[in-house]
Amino acid sequence: MNTTVFELTLPVSVDAAELAGILACPEFLGAWEAEGSVVLYWSKNGAEILQQVRSAVSVLGVTLAEGSLQFHPVKAQDWNATWAASVQPIRIGRRIGIRPSWATMDMPQDGVELIIDPKQAFGTGHHATTQLILEWLEEVTWAPGMRVLDVGTGSGILAMAALRLGATSAMGIDVDATALDCAREYAVVNKIKEELELHCCQMATLQAQIFDVILANLDRKTILQVYFEFSRMRGPHTQLVVSGLLEEDESEIVQRLEEQGWLRRNVRRRDGWIAIQLAVVSPVSSSSG
Repeated sequence: MNTTVFELTLPVSVDAAELAGILACPEFLGAWEAEGSVVLYWSKNGAEILQQVRSAVSVLGVTLAEGSLQFHPVKAQDWNATWAASVQPIRIGRRIGIRPSWATMDMPQDGVELIIDPKQAFGTGHHATTQLILEWLEEVTWAPGMRVLDVGTGSGILAMAALRLGATSAMGIDVDATALDCAREYAVVNKIKEELELHCCQMATLQAQIFDVILANLDRKTILQVYFEFSRMRGPHTQLVVSGLLEEDESEIVQRLEEQGWLRRNVRRRDGWIAIQLAVVSPVSSSSG
């Protein structure tokens, strides 16, 4: 058995789990984040894998400089220990805590704790875009019956957090069947049952219905492909939060959404990333037909 794996450090700050979801293939072994960089592990090395990594990172809006990537061989047992040790519990906002199953953490009396073991699915809670939405969810005034739609749900972390914070039901949709398998496992671990629906589908195929909160932690390209679908899922008081965006994406995304009858309410910022909160434009009296 080959006891050597190949370590590849990316000098960029991206969500390791999100990148892992894009890189999913037999040669890819795992990833973890370390102080502004991401460390990837592979069962082999070569120019083909370097190109695969560059393409995956570009999907997340990052360009790697030529010559910035180098493989380093490490023993498999050392990699396993390092990977496990790197995944630490994290507190977000005042009430939310996210931890792997092998760790513990102190929580406030009204705390919301989720168990997320890193896998090849988007969303472990460590990336700024996920944290910005989680912090916003903590501030929502939840009322009985409120429904959440999580577009690009990945690990299901946002939908599960919304349910724990007060939503009555949530629907998560994604085009990645592997991510949804992970999300179903996370739901079981966190004792979330029929209140969470998970569907592998495009948003365009989803039947029109009303959700009180719509979450879309995607990326600029994907949001521009689906933004007009959000209006099919809203009522007069629906709140929409889009993230996975860089600061320079703000004006374009807001303009497109305002054309669809949304009104920007707030923008949260962290490490160059943003989450935009929008509401439905209040209808005005019309004197014409």
